[in-house]
Amino acid sequence: MTHFGIPVAELIKRRTSWRSYQARPLAESARRQLQTFMEQHRAGPLGGSPRFTLVAATQDHGDELRGLGTYGFIRNPAGFVVGAVRDVPGGLEDFGYVMDRLILRATDLGLGTCWLGGSFSRSSFAVRVEARDDEVVPAVFSVGYPEIKRGVLDRVVRWGAGSHRRRPWHDLFFEERLDTPLTPLSPLSSLLPLTQERAGPLAEALEMVRLAPSASNRQPWRVVAQPDAQTYHFLLYREPKYNLNLRLLQLADLPRVDLGIAMCHFELAAKEAGLAGTWSRDCIKGIQSLPKGTEYIATWTAA
Repeated sequence: MTHFGIPVAELIKRRTSWRSYQARPLAESARRQLQTFMEQHRAGPLGGSPRFTLVAATQDHGDELRGLGTYGFIRNPAGFVVGAVRDVPGGLEDFGYVMDRLILRATDLGLGTCWLGGSFSRSSFAVRVEARDDEVVPAVFSVGYPEIKRGVLDRVVRWGAGSHRRRPWHDLFFEERLDTPLTPLSPLSSLLPLTQERAGPLAEALEMVRLAPSASNRQPWRVVAQPDAQTYHFLLYREPKYNLNLRLLQLADLPRVDLGIAMCHFELAAKEAGLAGTWSRDCIKGIQSLPKGTEYIATWTAA
């Protein structure tokens, strides 16, 4: 049971970033349904429970978003969904997982959204969610009724971010092992790529991972599968220059949020295929060592 009105794969393909909205508030029924979903689906896969709230858009929010560059140009949003999470191991992954599920529900309700990753812990967004001292606000998303036709800025930003492009399977999904160094030309190139045939009934779930959104479209996830055991290890690959930029700009650790999004897509699609599973953080059997820049995050195992 995925709690959506249309198939998850269709929702994931339908979801896209909208920066221009019609100048009208959310219908009461849509607002109520999104709020109810938000209250009922707080649990992340790694034990955390990020807190989210829906707030009406204000001029202050627009001023703060302009600090994000082009992503800050959001026109006529009805509101923003703001979340806070404890800054602990697994916290940002839980945040990405829960927030992406909310975005899919908003899409299910016919609303447009746009992820805005950054660092909002000292902003009016943090005030509205009543963020505590041990919490961070790594991202928000705008919500509203999208314009009938995309504006020029919307098209330019999408093109610049490469939002329509995704890495191929052989760059992201691998079978059985990950024990050799990364190379500049082809990360993880010495591994045997996982084929869709070998992935079997979980091929669709992996395809939904491939289509997941990520900051600057970096797609920092790597999945090492043990198909015969129906076990899938989710890893984070950090591009050195990109992570340096995160530190210089004092942004949240967005690749970890991205991993949570990928995990959300995988689990929802697996459930829709009738495959239940559990997440853990101590099942990295068979992977003897990790290359520099790569971190183990979590494992999904079929129940």
